[in-house]
Amino acid sequence: MKDRKAITQSGGASLAWQSKAVLLTVAPWTAAQLVLEIHAWMRESVSVAWTTLAVCGILGLTVWRMRSGTLAAAGLGAAIMGCLMYATAQSPYASLWRRGALWPVLAVMVLTLAATRVGRARKAALGFAEGPQGRNAAQVAANLGAAALVVTLGPLIPLIGPENPMFTAMLAYAALAEAAADTVSSELGQVFGGQPRLLTTLRRVAPGTDGGITIAGTAAGIVAAAAVAAVGIWSMTGSVAGNWMGFGVILLGGVFGLFFDSLLGATLERRGWLNNDAVNFLGTLSAAGFALAVGQALAGFLRG
Repeated sequence: MKDRKAITQSGGASLAWQSKAVLLTVAPWTAAQLVLEIHAWMRESVSVAWTTLAVCGILGLTVWRMRSGTLAAAGLGAAIMGCLMYATAQSPYASLWRRGALWPVLAVMVLTLAATRVGRARKAALGFAEGPQGRNAAQVAANLGAAALVVTLGPLIPLIGPENPMFTAMLAYAALAEAAADTVSSELGQVFGGQPRLLTTLRRVAPGTDGGITIAGTAAGIVAAAAVAAVGIWSMTGSVAGNWMGFGVILLGGVFGLFFDSLLGATLERRGWLNNDAVNFLGTLSAAGFALAVGQALAGFLRG
């Protein structure tokens, strides 16, 4: 439950290879998938192809100009967003502005950017403020890469398959919900949460300690996950009220990932075995995995 300090710049030189590994896992696949998607959509719907590219390009430039991310980070974020939008586009394409991953990704962006800017003076005094150039590409890969991998690789996994693209999108949105929850819980917990406690022992620890949580930060993270889940379900179905099961699958995945992230922080990261980027990446993957388990269990229950 930390995404702070943009942060130890990914956990120290000795573990920098983990940040590179996350980046190399996400960036080449995302770039290749984006090229394939553009080619396919140019043949199916030119308007979808160009509209998606324009939206992603504008948002990427906005993030860079706001100094919320480096140029490489903004470019990778735009590519990930493009993959998500192409993979979740629904017919009729005239409603592309509402359907698909555009709004869940925007929800994550708004929540994380807002949370990062709250209490900046206090965070700077504690040494946890984000750097002047914002996040780097490895941090973007760690927080958003799992969603892109899930939505593009999901149809190839037997448990998911290509038959239910909405379920695949739900798993990706669970990863996005965890990413938002992780950042919001950390950023707001530093400002409003007081002294954190270690997740594994509940012992009081210093602010910024790996695996440290606060009640205020945790509550804020759960609210952020719920917001992304609600936007995700709305973007797929046009309604949240009639789709509580899907909302619950995304939310439970995001909340599970939030606590799993903190568990990794309190154990493996504290021991120097994982750095922050690796923890964040595994946290988002765990959110999608738990959402998959919950969705399969619910499907089995409903089948009787």
